[in-house]
This record gives sequence, structure tokens and C-alpha cells, in this order.
Amino acid sequence: MTVVSLIGGRRFRHATLGGVTERCPCFTSVPQVAPPMKDWISMSMQPWEGRDRLVAIDIETTGRRLPSLQDISKAPKGLRQPGIIIEIGCLEIIREGDGWRKARSWESRVNPDAPLHPDAIKVHGIKPADLKVAPRFPEVADALFAFLGEDLLVAHAYENEMDFLNYEFARCGRAAWGADTFSADRFICTKEMSHAVFPGASGSLDALCDRLWLDRSDRFAHHGALLDADLTADAFVKMALGDTGPRDAVYE
Repeated sequence: MTVVSLIGGRRFRHATLGGVTERCPCFTSVPQVAPPMKDWISMSMQPWEGRDRLVAIDIETTGRRLPSLQDISKAPKGLRQPGIIIEIGCLEIIREGDGWRKARSWESRVNPDAPLHPDAIKVHGIKPADLKVAPRFPEVADALFAFLGEDLLVAHAYENEMDFLNYEFARCGRAAWGADTFSADRFICTKEMSHAVFPGASGSLDALCDRLWLDRSDRFAHHGALLDADLTADAFVKMALGDTGPRDAVYE
């Protein structure tokens, strides 16, 4: 059963599946297909061509540096490496005719059993006390892996998400250290797309949202994994369909 409601000015689809209700933000309209901005976004080179499902993903972290493989190999035997992920947000992007719509979401906070860097707290606003009762990564790994499936992942500056996921899956024993559980060819990078669509412009998610006329006001105070995944999904759809707004607009 699916019900569409209006919450805070935004439309949400509530899908009841097996007794579990998932709130699913959706596009109110699908932009018209426009000519591609750059050759690499042409129909013959779109990695999403022929795909019916993509997953936008964003991750918030402790702000600490990932240890190198050399550091890990030199660590005392039995020493458990600290966690890095503290929040994960995922959002389905489902093909609908010639366009795309947002569907189910999955999110979780994660207790990293590690300190949070003060600068990271300023960015996402998540404090150590907020993570005390959150599950550890091994407790959410199966659900995350199931939600992602084998579909392509959409991320902004994808290397971060790729490295964080590979590290955590190795840390919990699901893969060997250095293994590419998630490889580069699994990702569609909206930052790389933005450089093709807006040559010479800033590649930040904030700047991209402004150029695409996407409302990012919820991000003014703090970042959030699902919030950023939602914006990344919106940015992908607009660029993929060529709906990039006025070309003569001036931005800082």
C-alpha cells in the first residue's frame, strides 16, 4: 500500500512493506530530457544507461584520518582498528519512463568506538553522546549491503565513500585489508559530472546545488548523511537529464 502525503512542504510516499512503513521522498515532477552538456554524458557513454535502479549514498565520519595499509600491518596483533563511519544515508533512484524518481531510503547512525574530531562535529553536529546507543558497523553491515544490492552508487566525491566502506567492511572481517569490496567502477560521481557540466566551477556539493537551483537550506546548520544523499540524488537527476538551469546565471 502506498500513500502520498505533504510534510513540511515536501511530498513523501509512505510504502508499507511487511508491516514496516518507510517514508520515501519523491520528485513531484520529472524534468524534460535536454541535449547533453558534454560528450561524456552522451547517451553512448552513460554508465547508468540500461539501469533501472541506482543508490545515492553519503557518509559522515569521525573526521579522523584513515590508517594506511602499512600502519595497519605494523599494528600489534589483536589491536582493533578504530571505526570511522558514524552515519550512513542511502536513497534509491528508480527509473521512471525517460526520467528518474526517488524511492526508499535507508539510514543509520554508527557507534565507531572511537573519538570524534572537533572539526567534524562542527560539520555534522553529531556528538559522542548521540552515538552511545547506536549500533556498531558489524550490526548494520548486512542491512546496508542488502539495500545497496549490486546497483551503481551515486556519490559526491565518491573516493571518500568508497574508502570509508572498504575500510569498515575490512575492519569487521567481511573483507581483507586493501580489498576493493567497493571499486571505483561501482560509482557515479556527481562531482566529476559537475566539472563536465560546469567547467571551471567549484566542485563542492553546496556550489553544485546552487548552480542547479536546488534548495540546500536544510544543510545550512549541519550536514547529514541522508540529507546529503538526497541532494546528491537531485543533482544527479538534473545533470543526467540536462536540466541544469539558466546557463547565464552568475555564481560566486
